[in-house]
Amino acid sequence: MTSGSAPLKLRESPAFKIALSLSIATGLYGVSFGALSVASGFDFWQTMVLSLLLFSGGSQFAFIGVVAGGGSGLAAMTASALLGLRNGIYGMQINAMLRPGGWKRYLSAHVTIDESTATASGQTDPDEQRRGFWTAGIGIFILWNIFTAIGALAGDAMGDPKQWGLDGAAVAAFLALLWPRLKGREPWAIAAACALATILAVPFVPSGVPILVAAVVAGIIGWFSHARMDEGLEPDVDPYAEKHQQERRGNP
Repeated sequence: MTSGSAPLKLRESPAFKIALSLSIATGLYGVSFGALSVASGFDFWQTMVLSLLLFSGGSQFAFIGVVAGGGSGLAAMTASALLGLRNGIYGMQINAMLRPGGWKRYLSAHVTIDESTATASGQTDPDEQRRGFWTAGIGIFILWNIFTAIGALAGDAMGDPKQWGLDGAAVAAFLALLWPRLKGREPWAIAAACALATILAVPFVPSGVPILVAAVVAGIIGWFSHARMDEGLEPDVDPYAEKHQQERRGNP
């Protein structure tokens, strides 16, 4: 949308459409978290507090996973915090992009997650950036917590989550999102090295520590990396793909 043009209607907004689809898809994973949390020994209200206050899927799964595996509370918090560090980096980007003020500053900090950041960053128009961020952030927060509650309440009736494959749902979902975004040989090499380090560390260190080992390996490789700046993770959806193709062809 250029300056002086009429604002997009909500149903015509690329950012809204992407954010809405992400909200539904991501929110459904909350069932897996709720069921696994109860199966790991947490009660309904502990599960909901984790979901409402922590609200970072990767960190939540890491926390209950370490506890379920017999890891200490310190290991669980460390693994969860490590995965949550990325949200702080996202926060700096979102603050510079949207400049939220007042109470919106605190709300935006809470709903700054992978999906809301990616939706906002994928837009070129400031209005679309705001629309994408808030739709994805609030939409996922609402649906994630609704389905977390459903999973937690249904946990006992469902029996062993492993019979339903819920123990691997989060991992499968994460790999499905990550796999197509790896572009270039070095990101693939880093992913392979981290996977190998995790496998080798599992028999020798307490639960929760292998993910820390993988993070250290990735950090060391990244520190000494000389990869091109255009290699790395790329978004799944480009809402302005047609426009970008025209620009590459030299068309106005």
